Amino acid sequence: MVKIRKSNERGHTNLGWLDSYHTFSFGDYYDADYIGFHKLRVINEDRIKGGTGFGSHPHRDMEIITYIQEGSLEHKDSIANGSVIKKGDMQRMSAGTGVVHSEYNHSESEPVHLLQIWILPKEKGIKPSYEERSIDPNGIKGNLSLVATGTRSKKNEALYLNQDVDIYLSSLEMGQEVKHIAEADHHLWVQAIRGSLILNGKNLEQGDGASIQNEGEIIISTNDSAEFLLFDME
Repeated sequence: MVKIRKSNERGHTNLGWLDSYHTFSFGDYYDADYIGFHKLRVINEDRIKGGTGFGSHPHRDMEIITYIQEGSLEHKDSIANGSVIKKGDMQRMSAGTGVVHSEYNHSESEPVHLLQIWILPKEKGIKPSYEERSIDPNGIKGNLSLVATGTRSKKNEALYLNQDVDIYLSSLEMGQEVKHIAEADHHLWVQAIRGSLILNGKNLEQGDGASIQNEGEIIISTNDSAEFLLFDME
């Protein structure tokens, strides 16, 4: 079964400096039908104006992934990390027992556009940790590239998650398609980042999401060009 979460049905927060769309309930936005999906708790699409950002604030027992679409974001935290992540970079922070961090647009004039994703942890109370990587745009073309996983492996450069979740990133051009086989008890979510997709015959537009259960094989293609994330959760 494929259930589509339309982009224009998402929650919306506009604070002037921040323009944010919420796939799931977040902050003052609440939707009883979309509190989360399985281990996925948050998918926020944020645009932050130049010279602004989120001041120091705490997190605890959450896996937080940030993927930069445009611009650059300056990150500082209480576990001695400080960096600027740019377009194509992905960051993972395991909040564990507690971490305080800030996120500011690194530019004074240009906006930063990002996705922030929260995943419920497998184990609570772990030591907080942080890592980041740059995504090779050629490495995701026409295939599903594993960018984060709950399985430790030296065979790839995927970010490590404290949860049984595999996150794939892909970009497609017209005529390309990718296939993924889901185990019977797994829960899948596809998030269309850019362009439009065809997912097992159903159309997804930019910003749309889709939950997928009991489909077996899923086939994703596009009629133009597109980029998307695929979450495969045990």
